[in-house]
Amino acid sequence: MDELTVNLHMHTRYSDGSGTHADLAGAALKSGVDVLLVTDHNVWVQGVEGYHEADGRRVLLLVGEEIHDQARDPQKNHLLVFGAERELATLADDPQRVIDAAARAGGLSFLAHPIDPALPAFGETDISWEDWSVRGYTGLELWNGFSELKVVVKSKLHGLFYAYFPEFIARGPLPGVLKIWDDLLSTGQRVVAVGGSDAHARPMSMGPLRRVIFPYEYHFSAVNTHLLTPGPLSGDLEADRQMVYRALAEGHCFIGYDLPAPTRGFRFSAHGLEQTAVMGDEIPLEKSLTLQIKTPGRAHLRLLQNGRVIKQAYAEALTHVAAEPGVYRVEVYRRFLGRLRGWIYSNPIYVR
Repeated sequence: MDELTVNLHMHTRYSDGSGTHADLAGAALKSGVDVLLVTDHNVWVQGVEGYHEADGRRVLLLVGEEIHDQARDPQKNHLLVFGAERELATLADDPQRVIDAAARAGGLSFLAHPIDPALPAFGETDISWEDWSVRGYTGLELWNGFSELKVVVKSKLHGLFYAYFPEFIARGPLPGVLKIWDDLLSTGQRVVAVGGSDAHARPMSMGPLRRVIFPYEYHFSAVNTHLLTPGPLSGDLEADRQMVYRALAEGHCFIGYDLPAPTRGFRFSAHGLEQTAVMGDEIPLEKSLTLQIKTPGRAHLRLLQNGRVIKQAYAEALTHVAAEPGVYRVEVYRRFLGRLRGWIYSNPIYVR
């Protein structure tokens, strides 16, 4: 299978971002991203999808939408919608209606930043997801690169430090979001996890200091979603759009924090006597079922079954013979800037 590096959940001048779609594409070309999924707040921007090329590289820019009820205070229950190819913000007062309408239109829906705490030092309110009665969504945003900032910043001085040194922010998905995901998976739901940057590139000031928080190029070099696809981008917009959304829908992907080291090449697979499965797949428990983990460098590998670590090692590869059904997933950690940080989070393989 081929691998595409996707950065999703970002904003342009059509909502509260500072850049144009062309600005985002230029930053993606510099960062090595293959696909951008742009999601402005409550507006589906038409006529900007397509390919951008420079110096022998190509990036595909696709457009979705981040939908939430603007009349609600605070404005919680943000939903990322991709592939619906229609405006759905008119349904924003009822997240279930948005999810259902997206599904009817052939689109995907992801619960955005399930835990997004307040940041009093900068007047930011808590915008976590609250409506857990919803059903039928594709997945959730396990790691949100911008929301994590709100956890580490305790004061304006903290904010100033991280504005100039953003590489110290990322530590991994919030533990509470990991628990939410595992709890949902334990009910038998198939819930696809993605990583989003939530990039805005906002110009900020503190006295005489001026800084963009945080540039698009930084975000595109950090938390990405890596898709496993049948082939590379073909240059056919409709075919490539469908290939990207199909891989997302099937959970054929992992979340990679690419700033410490590239995560491209990570693989998690299951091998039985007659079948092979990759992330997002179901596979029956046979007499012999082997799980294989391969990473692009030595790191701290953890294999989890139903949310519990069952095997770990500091290595480039790990093998495990599965003797029980369950939801198996992988977490990989790597030391960077004096701290053990989350590096890779796989989608599950469902052993039934």
